[in-house]
Amino acid sequence: MKQRDDNKVLRLIMDITDTVTVVWWKFFDWLAVVPWSSLLGISLVAMIVGGALGLGGLMPALVFASCIIKSLAGGKRSAEIAATAAATRADVEALERRLLEAEMAALQAQIEPHFLFNTLALIGQLIETNPAQATIVHQHLIKYLRSAMPQMRDKGNGKLGQQMDMCRAYLNIMQARMQERLTYNIDLPSELEFLPFPSMMIQTLVENSIKHGLEPKTTGGHISITAKQVEGQLLVEVSDNGMGFDLHADDGMGLTNIRERLKVLYSGKAQLVIEAPQAGGAVVGILVPVDSKP
Repeated sequence: MKQRDDNKVLRLIMDITDTVTVVWWKFFDWLAVVPWSSLLGISLVAMIVGGALGLGGLMPALVFASCIIKSLAGGKRSAEIAATAAATRADVEALERRLLEAEMAALQAQIEPHFLFNTLALIGQLIETNPAQATIVHQHLIKYLRSAMPQMRDKGNGKLGQQMDMCRAYLNIMQARMQERLTYNIDLPSELEFLPFPSMMIQTLVENSIKHGLEPKTTGGHISITAKQVEGQLLVEVSDNGMGFDLHADDGMGLTNIRERLKVLYSGKAQLVIEAPQAGGAVVGILVPVDSKP
């Protein structure tokens, strides 16, 4: 009988302890979110009521303790909010990065066969009319693929030198198709060759220059690709003397994709710069931090 009573007392103590713990943490969480003005108003009322009940000495101590706990709880709450926000941002950025990688893979899957089929058709035509030129275009195609394949395996990342090699091979192939209507030059200082640079971006700018700038122009034109460091940033520009660029028109899928990729890969520290020179043509630059790897 005595043991049964002891068990009841023990259970009662445990229940009271659990209840006090729950009430305490609810009070702690309430203090974390309640505005200071509300807490001060409630404290004032509590002190008045406490004084009327003869608890004048106890209430100031409780109010003081509540203010201390409020400071601690507010700091804990702020840290939790900051940690939650950081985790959410990281999740969103990771999701955006995976989405862009998937979009780029899909874009490459669409572009590569189209470009390959056109180039193979050109080689087939040249075999009959100019076998020596067919051999040269075939070699350029091999160089293009050798530059492009590693970047696909690296999920869209690569070195600047790789991007330039791919563009050079691409432009050589396009020269065989457009003949004297296309000339180009590439200026890449040797010290910049191994800097990281996101793949397919320069290639996209070159394709845009040919498609929208030079092909519609009867005489064709010239494309220039330059890379240089500007105040701790890497600037790669693709310029042409073609039909020009309408700054008021929409970017189009290619440029929009570049903007979104730069935003995600460099957290807003990179940008796409478009200029329309008065002399005609277009200049499109990609500016990225030198010390940041995409």
